[in-house]
Amino acid sequence: MSGYLARARRDLLDSGACHFLRAWTMKIASLQSDFYRIPLPVTLTDSRHGEMKGFELVTVRVRDADGAEGVGYTFTPGTGAAGAYALIKSDLTGILIGQDADCIEQLWQKMWWHVHYAGRGGSMSFAISAIDMSLWDLKARRAKTPLWKLLGGHDPKVPCYAGGIDLYFSIDQLLRQTDDNLKKGFRAIKMKVGRKKLSEDVERVRAMRQHLGEDFALMVDANMGWTVDQAIAAARAFAPFNLTWIEEPTIPDDVAGHARIVQQGGAPIAAGENLHSLWEFKQYIASGAVTYPEPDVTNCGGITSFMKIAHLAESFNLPVTSHGAHDVTVHLLAAAPNRAYLEAHGFGLERYISQALRIEEGCAIAPNDPGHGIVFDWNALSALIVK
Repeated sequence: MSGYLARARRDLLDSGACHFLRAWTMKIASLQSDFYRIPLPVTLTDSRHGEMKGFELVTVRVRDADGAEGVGYTFTPGTGAAGAYALIKSDLTGILIGQDADCIEQLWQKMWWHVHYAGRGGSMSFAISAIDMSLWDLKARRAKTPLWKLLGGHDPKVPCYAGGIDLYFSIDQLLRQTDDNLKKGFRAIKMKVGRKKLSEDVERVRAMRQHLGEDFALMVDANMGWTVDQAIAAARAFAPFNLTWIEEPTIPDDVAGHARIVQQGGAPIAAGENLHSLWEFKQYIASGAVTYPEPDVTNCGGITSFMKIAHLAESFNLPVTSHGAHDVTVHLLAAAPNRAYLEAHGFGLERYISQALRIEEGCAIAPNDPGHGIVFDWNALSALIVK
């Protein structure tokens, strides 16, 4: 279409004079997905994944017939993203072309049931998450409003913690990293636990508490490294250190075990980064197995599911936190009145996006740019594409 006709059509849309033309331009014209392997500047470690030298990234760019674009993504810590990429390419793109981009709930249900038999989680939820994120970004950009306002708008200042991936750092390294995070404006910090000896974890947590002071928000993350009984013992051993929460104490499949840890360990429990649907969160919350539900927008089914999980938690009077994708999730927690802390994640995309997360006095500030505000450096990413 010529530039003149495109401008004329946009003028008609802006004037509100041509409803049938507006409906036409809402249709999804194209969906592009790409797969990258991203090296990390520092090797990261935890109790379950071992050493992580990089992560995998899948991006989605959805465009409507007027040329407007929305961007979404998902990621994995080193392996597994190829499955989500394949699902997007082979199974999901075809059923979305020509559909109304504004009907996001309808499209979410269409995707879910299209691959339901082979999924109900896993790669399916990662794939849907990336597409769903791109659709919400497109909708907010078309509305010329920031995503957090489109989702309801509560408070753009979201309490935020620095999520360290540092299980095998020495105590000196751990404290140096902590001081660096304090200089960046963080007023809450999470560290890894789950070493082979509980005494080593206790020593490291004690050092952090002494370094930070009694009232500083300190969380620990075991990355599913314990049995239920080990987790209860650890929670009791950490009791003198006044932790905000213990995260992922055992495997996500053991809902009853998490409930035992909550009841017998005496510490708040955060969990959910490995739960991939609203219904899994419902089981945890209704069973009293979690204190801080912790969805990840890149694997729980996207923004559509994340907000449902946040509202479900609110109905149980529980605070909601987050895992990963802090550049997008800041918008979601800014729209949730029961938000607790946003995680500033170690797998940040700062090297490949135009605008890093803004931290002020312990809070992340949700941007006021239209959409989620992420602008990828596609040229820099192009050298890392998997073909």
